[in-house]
Amino acid sequence: MPRLNQPRVSYVVARLDRALRREIDEVVRPYDLTLARYTALSVIARRDGLSNAQLARRSYITPQSMIQVIAALERGGLIEREPDRSHRKILRATLTGEGRRVLAACDRAVDALEREMLAEVPAAERDALIAHLTSCVRRLGAGLRDP
Repeated sequence: MPRLNQPRVSYVVARLDRALRREIDEVVRPYDLTLARYTALSVIARRDGLSNAQLARRSYITPQSMIQVIAALERGGLIEREPDRSHRKILRATLTGEGRRVLAACDRAVDALEREMLAEVPAAERDALIAHLTSCVRRLGAGLRDP
């Protein structure tokens, strides 16, 4: 429970989410990406060959919005899609060499953003912070399964 004059955890997390979305969108813009495109590239890099529906679920956007994201990534030469061997209507996305290069550059920019965000959190407490936030995500059934 929040103490008097202390914000609720849910409020602080929501503010952080909004700020991170805004800041990440800004640092990936020079690479002709949006937050949604960067997220999709990151997801594909971790799990190659996802379908549109799977990618949408993991990126927290609608399948309809993911169609636009994938089209932009494909036009930009950042991903390629090939038909699934058993279901020809399903197209599986993979990163191209250019996609890996752009993602690496964006990851460096996001790393710098995260270092700035965590500047006042003692290094010894960062692992615990990540573990606690990950636990919260799991408790609410929002993903991040145990490794």
